[in-house]
Amino acid sequence: MSETASLPGKIAYGLSFCVLLPLVLIAWAYYTAAAVPLPVPAAPVLAWLLLGSGLLLIIGGMSSLWLVGGGLPMNAFPPVRFVASGLYRWLPHPIYVGASAVSVGLSLLLRSASGLWLVSPLLTLAWLALVYGFENPDLRRRFPNRLPGGQLVALPAATAAPATLGQRLRVAAIVLLPWLLLYETVLYLGPPAAPISTYLPFELDWPVWPQTEFFYALAYPFVMLALLFIRQQRQLRHFLLAGWLLAGLGGVLHLTLPLVAPPRPFQSDGSVWSQLLLLERLTDGPVAAFPSFHVAWAAVAGYFWGRRWPRLRPLATGLAVLIGLSCLTTGMHSLADVLSGALLGALVLRYRRVGRWLRTGLERLANSWSARQYGSLRVINHSWYAGLAMLAGVLLSGSLLHNAGALLLPVVLGVVGAGLWGQLIEGGAGGLSRPFGYYGALLGGIAGCVVAAWLTRCSFWEVLAACTLALPLVQGVGRLRCVVQGCCHGRPAPRAAGVRVWHPKSRVCALAHLEGRPIHPTAAYSMLANGLIGLLLFRLTYAHVPAPLLVGLYLILSSLARFVEEQFRGEPQTPRAAGLTIYQWMAFGGMLAGIVVTMLPGPALDFRLGWYAPALPLALGAALLAAFAMGMDFPGSGRRFSRLAAS
Repeated sequence: MSETASLPGKIAYGLSFCVLLPLVLIAWAYYTAAAVPLPVPAAPVLAWLLLGSGLLLIIGGMSSLWLVGGGLPMNAFPPVRFVASGLYRWLPHPIYVGASAVSVGLSLLLRSASGLWLVSPLLTLAWLALVYGFENPDLRRRFPNRLPGGQLVALPAATAAPATLGQRLRVAAIVLLPWLLLYETVLYLGPPAAPISTYLPFELDWPVWPQTEFFYALAYPFVMLALLFIRQQRQLRHFLLAGWLLAGLGGVLHLTLPLVAPPRPFQSDGSVWSQLLLLERLTDGPVAAFPSFHVAWAAVAGYFWGRRWPRLRPLATGLAVLIGLSCLTTGMHSLADVLSGALLGALVLRYRRVGRWLRTGLERLANSWSARQYGSLRVINHSWYAGLAMLAGVLLSGSLLHNAGALLLPVVLGVVGAGLWGQLIEGGAGGLSRPFGYYGALLGGIAGCVVAAWLTRCSFWEVLAACTLALPLVQGVGRLRCVVQGCCHGRPAPRAAGVRVWHPKSRVCALAHLEGRPIHPTAAYSMLANGLIGLLLFRLTYAHVPAPLLVGLYLILSSLARFVEEQFRGEPQTPRAAGLTIYQWMAFGGMLAGIVVTMLPGPALDFRLGWYAPALPLALGAALLAAFAMGMDFPGSGRRFSRLAAS
């Protein structure tokens, strides 16, 4: 395309990101202000610092792309040369980081709760989705021999080469500072409106021993020095990845579970340990307790002390145990906090082993296809997963809504919509006879909610919210069916990250012809994303947020997850347009729809989760419908829709 021909496109693209996008974000924050009644810290100095540094990152990044890359920061019109100098030497995406910094700084300056807690985090997730769902693969394709950049956040080499002091300090900064920010954020937000204590009744009478504050406070130098004494780069890499996992998993649980552990009271004896314990409690709080970061970090540090000096491993392990016990003896944590912290530490230290165990399990499931014939009807084993997903989803929605009649149409139209969508997008492609599509289920379910609310005189938003809360569970469990059937499968992957499928009935082998090759376990990626989304949605329900905010957030988060997931998929029948799969374009549309929905007025949710027996017959019927539609067929018939696969 000539420069003249592409000029209007470049102008439109630039205006979209430099003018339209900021206006949309400002309007989004304005119209959701009442839906996000959270505190905003008074920090004008920090606000101006973030604004200034963010603008410098944006200007500096754009200048580097123009002067060095020979182009503009436009995915549709990318620079002709790869840039790994200037700001790009330290940050792989300085423009995006700057945009998030500007958003946070402006939100702090204007005291906008929705801007700080809703718009800025989702803006960051959006550009991360764009990076991992499109930009990084596109850069690898266009610049296969590119020089590495982003040294500030780069992983240390997986070698026995010595780790320098600078590398250790860099890892300390990119691991401990984000963790500290996340921890302090949870403390600042404070306990939920109706907190649940993690203490068991018998723990409340346990004595507090102030002198054990010595071991409790020992955790801070114990962790920091363990990092600074790491000798090899591969061990430093292990610490970095384990630390990120620890902060991420622990932070998600702290943000989504309404659990607290108020420090147990004690009578100060005036000693230095009592004074230190009181000071500790002044800077801490009842939240961010389950799992205990104190215990998890002590476990990680003890492991690396033992790796550095194997002869001191018993001493390091003993100190880690004493630090964990001090969480109980100082009254700072419950037994559940401590045990969950120990489990978290063990899991993140053994992330490679956990990953191998999960991949092995997925491989066994992916190669477990079997069927039984009952006359002309074939019942495939993955039908159980489709039925189980629907059973669990309807029971959950019924336990929230307490109106079985209002769920009938969303269920039926959701299944019908999934089938119609599959025919529209993929029907007949690659030998598929009866495919199903998520977006069709979504549209059909919404239509069912509209009609059901009108017929039953229920609130549309309550019906839609109850169904929305069940969607992550339905989709997460339903992905087990995808693993067995081989649909929604991944593209070829490195052996360390992939699973192999060799069953001839799996679509991985029958349609994509990837038998025996490692592929990305994209169904597992979807399960993980749906689990995280489900936790967040239930936490918001517990906080009685407006129904449109909950529904809109589901649309946004599920769309961002799907955008990234699609990059790792490898289904040959999926149409593509302008460098993206059709489902990535749909995910983009779903995100925009979610933004609009969050700005709509609607009632605050007041669900009370409780067993609702009248939903059981509907749940069983819905489970049978889903199992039949998605896991049973008539292989001897030539009629349309008679077979799940035409071959």
